[in-house]
Amino acid sequence: MTGFSRRIEEISISGIREVFEAAGEDAINLGLGQPDFPTPEHARRAAVDAVEAGRADGYTSNKGTRALREAIAAKHDRDNGFAVDPEDVIATAGGSEALHVALEAHVDPGEEVLVPDPGFVSYDALTRLAGGTPVPVKLREDLTLPPEAVEEAITEDTAAFVVNSPANPTGAVGSEADMREFARIADEHDVLCLSDEVYERITFGRDHHSPLTDAESDNVVVVNACSKTYSMTGWRLGWVTGSTRRVERMLRAHQYVQACASAPAQYAATAALSGPQDVVDEMVTAFERRRDVLLDGLADMGLETPTPQGAFYAMPRVPEGWVEETIDRGVVVVPGEAFGAGGAGHARISYAAGIETLKEALEVMGAATDAVR
Repeated sequence: MTGFSRRIEEISISGIREVFEAAGEDAINLGLGQPDFPTPEHARRAAVDAVEAGRADGYTSNKGTRALREAIAAKHDRDNGFAVDPEDVIATAGGSEALHVALEAHVDPGEEVLVPDPGFVSYDALTRLAGGTPVPVKLREDLTLPPEAVEEAITEDTAAFVVNSPANPTGAVGSEADMREFARIADEHDVLCLSDEVYERITFGRDHHSPLTDAESDNVVVVNACSKTYSMTGWRLGWVTGSTRRVERMLRAHQYVQACASAPAQYAATAALSGPQDVVDEMVTAFERRRDVLLDGLADMGLETPTPQGAFYAMPRVPEGWVEETIDRGVVVVPGEAFGAGGAGHARISYAAGIETLKEALEVMGAATDAVR
């Protein structure tokens, strides 16, 4: 009888999606992980021009257009201070596919991948799809990932560990010292550091630092995307970069899974990365104002919240029944346990919504807090 693979039976529909499905149509959605700003006009126009000129009708190179890969390399030089050869870049269908091909290329069945707990839901699921075993690593009280805990968790079966800074769901940004330690761990233990840097431009008061900057070996692979920085979640354009030998192996997976990223999206991304960056600065300034409004409101309710220094999420510690009460009253938030056992007793709140919407939601959350105390 036809059955299903063990890998697929080990994963389930995301807890985030289950919350969305359960919410009412008129609910205020603070569970959505995407900016509420428009894609920059010059990026949209580049895609339209390419479509109208017939330049987006066919496949591109598996790795993506040369112009896009050069724009990505220039972006890393400009923003991160490390050199990337355009030949060592693969344009992917969002950061999600980049994570997928990276894990497929580096994880054998039964091998372990160390993942932040709480952490982005895809790390656990994509590890299982690759036949690996996710091993959760507990976060600090400030919700950053401790290098010493990662190092202690490494065994002879460890293939990789995931670093995500700025982080989803916590909004935490790892220090430069921590990132240097992750690079050292990857070098000394000869394990892959998979660095998810999708939110790197969205920081408040603490700069992003990539482990790739300090790695002495080729044991760091970086995943990034246009999705959050340029409000291009629907365009599905990300990338993965690493050493030539690692990119070649990841390309083997990518060419069969995806062939190439969407051509129109590649033209849009090239323009976004190469064009004016003031739109990013404006978006980050708005997110910081929204964060402060949310944190003040949560503090007024007596909810303890580690201060997020990046992304657009806050993760307060909440009383039992708070998430359900808040959703029942018409505000969608995500239970912390959707991101791992370490998220129990927390909720993830996205402040990718206007300030007036946040204020309205805070009134509802305040009433929910009073109801469950």
